[in-house]
Amino acid sequence: MYGKVRLYRQGFPSCAYAVIIYTMKGCESFRPKGVILDMDGLMLETEKPLLPVWFKAGKLFGREIKEKTAMDAIGKTGRDIRLVCMRDLGQDFPYDDFHREFNRLATLEMEKGIALKSGLVVLLDLLSFMNIPFAVATSTKRKWALWKLEKAGILDRFSVIVCGDEVTRGKPAPDIFLAAAEKMGLSPSDCIGFEDSPAGLQGLHSAGIPSIFIKDMIEPPEEILATVWKRCNNLAEAAELFK
Repeated sequence: MYGKVRLYRQGFPSCAYAVIIYTMKGCESFRPKGVILDMDGLMLETEKPLLPVWFKAGKLFGREIKEKTAMDAIGKTGRDIRLVCMRDLGQDFPYDDFHREFNRLATLEMEKGIALKSGLVVLLDLLSFMNIPFAVATSTKRKWALWKLEKAGILDRFSVIVCGDEVTRGKPAPDIFLAAAEKMGLSPSDCIGFEDSPAGLQGLHSAGIPSIFIKDMIEPPEEILATVWKRCNNLAEAAELFK
């Protein structure tokens, strides 16, 4: 498997990545040199509790925000969320005012507590035991990402955190995953990435990083699922892949 991964790094992107995925799909376990994890919806239970906030904030500005708009924003940076809102709500939508109100309401909701996704502690403890470094790659701005991780009680578990306002292009571009691998001192193809969103899975694929998909709110289309190495029900199940 590692020989085929090195083919990708040597410049055979179109065919070699397919070979990597095909080869890995036949494996029940894999010990990467590093692991990259998304944050919202993957490690933290923050997507579902905030869905009603979209609707509430929209009503304050006289707009009915559809669930599709909120779902399309999942996994995106603030810049791209703005584009989603303007697309669905019109160019006259007061996005900046809405965004401030959304953040206020979201903060009030998360102040009640941020739950960890099932199996997260099991996974992080196992990776630490195996001396496999792990990093966060989140579309959230750094200020809010650090606040959420601290609120959830796991900020000190991560030495590498790359955020949406620290890269030029957000997911589904590969930039944030490439940056996370670089900060760990690893080649992307030596890592594995965890994602719950279609945008994140696309970004991992573009970065040449095999992915583990754990569904939170969105079922990706078949063409994106075809790029996934493994699909697991939760993080505890995914941890079994590393044993």
